[in-house]
Amino acid sequence: MEENIQYYDTYEANLLQEMMKMCASLGMLDKELLSSEDIDLKWKEWAPEYIAEALPEVNSYPEFAIACAGYTGMAVAKWWDEDWGKHHGAKYESLHGPRGFDDMDEHIVQNILGLTLDSADAKQLMNIMLCCAQKAVDFIRHEQIEHQTVKAFHIFARTVKVTYRIGAAIELRRLGYKFHKVELSRNGAKPLS
Repeated sequence: MEENIQYYDTYEANLLQEMMKMCASLGMLDKELLSSEDIDLKWKEWAPEYIAEALPEVNSYPEFAIACAGYTGMAVAKWWDEDWGKHHGAKYESLHGPRGFDDMDEHIVQNILGLTLDSADAKQLMNIMLCCAQKAVDFIRHEQIEHQTVKAFHIFARTVKVTYRIGAAIELRRLGYKFHKVELSRNGAKPLS
């Protein structure tokens, strides 16, 4: 069993690294993954519901089933920045559009991120999420996993977790967050030049 966990951990780390490299090359992320414990914990809360909705879509719409996890991360990052006290208790269903899971992406972009669908920013975000989902599908195919197995389930779960974290990091960067090196001294923290 421990070998399986190590296998899944390695898969997740490699996928995260590849998605980060791709997003950095497209100017959407820097070298470090922006994150917050609050945002990561929200995924743990919502992952069972997300996976239950997305998994049946994998065979027909694999990129969409994976990409929506990234949009979910963007929504949570936006809420975290905006007013976490107000939004931390949001239910998973609040991400649904009028057609439920089927238009979650558009609902999040329009109604949570506040972008019009034909804006340059919205098109850029939708393009990067498609690229991430395609990269993830390629990663999954490379594993040559038999469909509808326990291994396939775990790989899908790890894939959408990574996509969620990438989506959150992209939104945090879009909101102006970035890492700064600081020097800790007795007089407090001082930025390094």
